Order: sequence, then structure tokens, then C-alpha cells
Amino acid sequence: MLQWHMCSHYESVKDKETLKSHFSIDNIPDDVKEDLWPGYLGSFIRKTEDATSRELLPGSFGLIPHWATDTKIARHTYNARSETVAEKPSYRDAWRLGRRCIIPADAFYEPDWRSGKAIQTRISRADGKPMGIAGLWTGWKSPDGDILRSYTMLTINADMHPLKCLFHKPTDEKRMVVILPDDQYDDWMNAGVDDCREFLREYPADMLVAGPT
Repeated sequence: MLQWHMCSHYESVKDKETLKSHFSIDNIPDDVKEDLWPGYLGSFIRKTEDATSRELLPGSFGLIPHWATDTKIARHTYNARSETVAEKPSYRDAWRLGRRCIIPADAFYEPDWRSGKAIQTRISRADGKPMGIAGLWTGWKSPDGDILRSYTMLTINADMHPLKCLFHKPTDEKRMVVILPDDQYDDWMNAGVDDCREFLREYPADMLVAGPT
């Protein structure tokens, strides 16, 4: 199993009716996993080609850039640092092309090291609603000619966040995924490249709950 590093483990939204109503989508892909680790097939939401609505698509958790020779890179590209996303070769094309998406999640997991050893901890919204995590998506053409879509979660520094500062080893930088306010989903996906950084903000600690699994 992969070691915990930033957000490498999360739960997709299990209740299909909640998924449809909260994110205003109609379609639910088959064969996607509910318990996600890098390289697993999950799902992400993007705007339709005519930009009039949203669609949920299957994709690999971990961005696979077009130049990759295989899918193994997904084990290392599941989180994109917002500070360097525009320059890093794995993410810069998706960023430049405005391929922004939302990753629906019930919760994500982080290691709490305050006891001196890692305690897997489930973090979710305090109101019980799904999270819409800001991400990027892209498509990769396999040697067989098949197209595999993939996605990554954007992260920001959380050294001063009242909740997220408690996680990971004391010597590690604290990071958190970008959880979007419900009313900013379309704004995030439609914003221009020069404007989208304003969405990369901390989610209030009092709107999250954390506890051992």
C-alpha cells in the first residue's frame, strides 16, 4: 500500500442520488472505485464541450501527461502544488489549456502524527455534504490507441490552517487540497487562466470534521 503523502487516499461520493443532485449531473460512470488510491479508476466532473452543463467522467487518480510512456506516473501525480503547477512538466499543459475539473469526494484521509505514530484520520465536511475538490484533468493515448483520462487534486500550503496543521510529520510542510465552495463550481471551471488562482484558498477549519477511522 502507498504511504500517506498529502492526499493520496480519498472516498468518492457513494450515494448516487446525492452525487447527481449536489453536483447537478445526470450521468454516473460504471466501474469506478469508491475507495481511491493513486492509479485507481475514479471520476471527475468537467464542463461539457458546449460549456452549458457538467459531466462526470471516469479517470485515473493521478495525472498522466500526453508524453508519458505508461501509466505508472499516476503514482506520483495525484496532487499538484498550486505554487508550481504552471511550470511543472506533468501539469503545465493541463493548466495552460484550462482543463480544470472538480473531484467529488465524501472524505479524504491524512495521517495524524501527534501521538508519535501515524493514525489514519478521516476528514469530511461538518455539514455532511460532499466535497468538490479543485483539480486538473487530461487525456493520454495508450500504445494501443485507447484514450485514458486522468486527474489530479490541487494543493496549497496549510502551515497556518487550524486543522490541517495537525497532520503529517512535524518536520513536513503542511498541505491541503482545495475544497471549493458549492457556489463556485462553475466559476472555477470557466475562469480564465489568469483568474483561477483566486479560487485556490483554504477551506475553513470549522467547516471540516476529523476523526480516526
